[in-house]
Amino acid sequence: MDGMLLQLSNLDPTTKWLLIVAVGLTIFYAVMRPMRKKRDPLSRAPAPASLASQRAVERDMSNLLVELSEMARQITAQLDTRTLKLEMLIKEADDRIDALKAAGRESSRGAISAPTANGESPAPAPPESPVDPRHLEVYHLIDQGRSPQEIAQKLSRPQGEVELILALRDRAPSL
Repeated sequence: MDGMLLQLSNLDPTTKWLLIVAVGLTIFYAVMRPMRKKRDPLSRAPAPASLASQRAVERDMSNLLVELSEMARQITAQLDTRTLKLEMLIKEADDRIDALKAAGRESSRGAISAPTANGESPAPAPPESPVDPRHLEVYHLIDQGRSPQEIAQKLSRPQGEVELILALRDRAPSL
């Protein structure tokens, strides 16, 4: 290698030595690099943790379990409360349905009465259903050709409520 450098006659001695040092460092790096491979940190055995750090981890885990059980208890309590409320609402709705059915049977029995003096049966009276005055406002405005959105804005009510009132009106026997 020195022979090749010496053949380059136009280089001064300092440049030749710098070139020799650079080549030597390159060879040294190429030889030493494979020896310096990074090792997998999980391949070696873990260092034994101190007793204090093990207890700290154990205490943290215990606190975490307590917090999780408390959160689970709170969620269960909330679900139980909501379930009870729903059951009460369902029972109330069933009671109202039964009352409406009973009122319907009574009104149909009352409509079938004894024949009149001339022997004819009277025409059955239409069942009277109490209409909420707030619903009448909505019915009146829809009959005028207004949209549910306009009605909701005019009456300062949610549009969903107005649409529900109108949907219930469609299902009612006669209004």
